[in-house]
Amino acid sequence: MAGDKHGANGKLRDGVLIATVALLLRVALAFWAASRFPPTGDGQYYHIVAGRIAQGLGYTWLWPDGAVTYAAHYPIGYPGIVGGLYALFGVTALGPMLLNAVAGTSIVWSVHRIASRFASRQAAAAVAAIAALHPTFLFYTPALMTELVSAALCSAAAAIAVAVPRSRLGFWGGLGVIGTLIGVATLVRPQQLLFAPFLGGLCVVLSRKQLSESVVVPERGKLWVPVVLAAVVATSISVGICLPWTYRNCEKMGRCVFVSANAGWNLLIGTSPKGQGAWTSIDSIGVPMACRTVFAEAAKDACFGRVAVQTITTAPVDWVRLMPAKLKKTFDDVGAPGWYLNTSNWHHFDDRAKVALGAAEVVVQRLSMLVAWFGVMRVRGARRSLRLSVAAIGIGCLFYTYAWLSVLLLCAGVLLVGRRLLDEPLLLLLGFAYGSTAMVHAVFFGGARYAIVAMPFLLASMARVWSTGRVPSEQMGAA
Repeated sequence: MAGDKHGANGKLRDGVLIATVALLLRVALAFWAASRFPPTGDGQYYHIVAGRIAQGLGYTWLWPDGAVTYAAHYPIGYPGIVGGLYALFGVTALGPMLLNAVAGTSIVWSVHRIASRFASRQAAAAVAAIAALHPTFLFYTPALMTELVSAALCSAAAAIAVAVPRSRLGFWGGLGVIGTLIGVATLVRPQQLLFAPFLGGLCVVLSRKQLSESVVVPERGKLWVPVVLAAVVATSISVGICLPWTYRNCEKMGRCVFVSANAGWNLLIGTSPKGQGAWTSIDSIGVPMACRTVFAEAAKDACFGRVAVQTITTAPVDWVRLMPAKLKKTFDDVGAPGWYLNTSNWHHFDDRAKVALGAAEVVVQRLSMLVAWFGVMRVRGARRSLRLSVAAIGIGCLFYTYAWLSVLLLCAGVLLVGRRLLDEPLLLLLGFAYGSTAMVHAVFFGGARYAIVAMPFLLASMARVWSTGRVPSEQMGAA
């Protein structure tokens, strides 16, 4: 027991040290970038909305003709947080950059906490150090964008989930914290709501021995009952966090909108080949005739959604054919930090710097996927020969422009582990994070920055190579 305590303390010290270094790097980068890189892209929109929120004007938009309307096109979460910072410290880019520095550090800490549950001290420290120095996480700090905050919230919720069996919060307390974190993440990026039922179910899987002695009796064949219950509870809490904003939208937007009024826009964009799998403007693909006289924001989004559904049902094969391009944009393309910095101020981050950063991202991401593949291959049990064959193809794809296919095969390889996945939390997290990301962006459209939310789970799963990956017996309550 003393040895276990000493090892736990050593892991904790490692995590604190690595997170401190990560924070110092990001804070230094934020101070350097604050006066050099003004908001750009979606970040400019978040900046404007946050400024209006800081002035007490709410989520509203000032039009060129002087008209002011209520808005909900983008999710409220990120501009709401930034607006709070602006109200406290003034409208300066340093505030949100420091927010991203804290979010990036939180990702490092969560990666270490997740890995340390199932891997050696050295393995957990290694993956945390990679997260601290990862070029995507580090150089995305100056970007006034949602992905780092969203990734921090989801990975923190996952860290809580894997700690539930030994947490002072208890099972239901942990479930409440998870639901709350994912609720806030949903206000930042609505698709993150998918994490709520998954992490709720994961809490049951990891705590099934304790639960069998108290609340429920989840026999192997009946595990789905408490899993569904926990998933419903976690999801209900997350949805409950969002409902006040939904009520505001129902009151102000002319129709009810759960979080943001852009799902119809995005789905319509995802039906057009003109985007080549990525975002493109509605103007470039043409405003549908049925929507040209619809001007209210929420009503127009609903109109776009109806046209998109009609397009998909009329030509489903054409829509499906666009999916590889969308996934390629999401998992093959890199360069979100470089694009942002270069677009914001190319004088301080020129094309050569952009290419160099993109190359570094490619190397790190491909190597991370390669290590994750070895982790999947290490699992013994059913269908191992088939998994090895799938892995061989998936690894080969990493050396060409088919990383998106490697991601899909990796998710398939995780599923092929079968029932043993109940004892492989690192692989469960990996498969869900990438599988849900692929599913969402195959439906809508792709982009390199959309994969950032899944990347903490990829890094944590790399620890599987240096560990059994299975839930330790003491964590399962067998001790």
